[in-house]
Amino acid sequence: MTTERDSDMTFNCIIMGAAGRDFHDFQTFFRRHSQFRVRAFTAAQIPDIECRSFPASLAGSDYDSDIPIYPESQLTKLIADLEIGFVFLAYSDLSHLEVMHKASLVQAAGASFALLGPKHTQLESSKPVLAITAVRTGAGKSPLSQAIAKHLSDQGQHVGVIRHPMPYGQLERQVVERFATHEDLDRFDCTIEEREEYEPYLELGLTIFAGVDYAQILRAAEQEADVIVWDGGNNDYSFIRPDLSIVVVDALRPGHETEYYPGETNLRAADVLVINKVGQAKPEAVAEIRRRLDATNATALVLTSDLEISVDTPDLVTGRRVLVIEDGPTLTHGGMGYGAGLLAARRCQAQQVIDPRDAAVGSIDRAFETFPHIGSVLPALGYSERQCAELETTINNAAPEVIIDASPARIDRVIHTTIPIVRVRYRFEQLSGDSIMAVVEKVVAAKQSASC
Repeated sequence: MTTERDSDMTFNCIIMGAAGRDFHDFQTFFRRHSQFRVRAFTAAQIPDIECRSFPASLAGSDYDSDIPIYPESQLTKLIADLEIGFVFLAYSDLSHLEVMHKASLVQAAGASFALLGPKHTQLESSKPVLAITAVRTGAGKSPLSQAIAKHLSDQGQHVGVIRHPMPYGQLERQVVERFATHEDLDRFDCTIEEREEYEPYLELGLTIFAGVDYAQILRAAEQEADVIVWDGGNNDYSFIRPDLSIVVVDALRPGHETEYYPGETNLRAADVLVINKVGQAKPEAVAEIRRRLDATNATALVLTSDLEISVDTPDLVTGRRVLVIEDGPTLTHGGMGYGAGLLAARRCQAQQVIDPRDAAVGSIDRAFETFPHIGSVLPALGYSERQCAELETTINNAAPEVIIDASPARIDRVIHTTIPIVRVRYRFEQLSGDSIMAVVEKVVAAKQSASC
């Protein structure tokens, strides 16, 4: 047993992450609390992001060398080799069971396990902040975020959209990223996963910000914007303290709203709860969700919605052999077996939906092995040039007559193929409850009036 006072000690720490919240938590908490010395990051969920380092130039004066990033599989060895006292979990969309398995592994290795919360990590803004988050990846938060941002823009507000980070490349180049044109996506060497999030805003004529240092990102957005819209990633909570917290619940996954971290955190703190995809869900599932929401957060406003699916050229699909490409993260760690693309193929009466598993190569083939729940659809995975090439090979190996592209990334801009591509889009459509746009307008007006 140690006899030293904790306040006099320095604790060696590891941050478990996935190239997102881990870097934000470092910037907002660890740089201000030098007694917690970060010796390493670990990486999970996203391929090809380990074996990098967090640059000393971004780490502050307490660090004179880069902080290494290792695969999470090395965690137990790292705890011993680096004499780690604390391990902080800093990524999202993990079941509560998975979180406690990780906690048990850390404690069995002798270290303490910790989670940072909003008080220590959220930034403050002088502008109205609307945070759209979710209980699971793929619940439909981005279509709602886009609808809100477009509505406010149409009302004459200058909207700054800030997206949860996806810095999968060279971190020093990604400190503050501003996307206003499609050329900006190329300039920052955006992956397919980044394009999935940014493209829809650009098509709406909106500007979106992301990167590594969210204090700088927020300041940059505030210079241009009257209102800040936080478009969350996975089921993480907002990096910026919201004036209105809107949380999307997936009607196709009843029970998940209280079974995943930190989705339940969002649920309990929400001002508005949106039960999405109710048009595809069983009524008893929606009723079950309503009962659980009432028991968990009885004060939140509850409304229902669906995603309106549209197909650019449906005649190209009818009677043909098609390959369906869906949003990547929704299928992988989001746990969904299919998405809007498969629904569109059925609606347009495709002759056959080709199962891509026999055609898959490299990391795409391994993704099907890692996520066996995925159905006869292809996740749009492209975290690196090599993986984009493997995705392209998989598509061409499958030899469809038509590609159905339900990935917002615009697959036609990142792969080369002569196969016709049909785009599928989905748009937020409110079905019941108080108008979400009216609620948003009221909160924005109140904050702006108070600031005058």
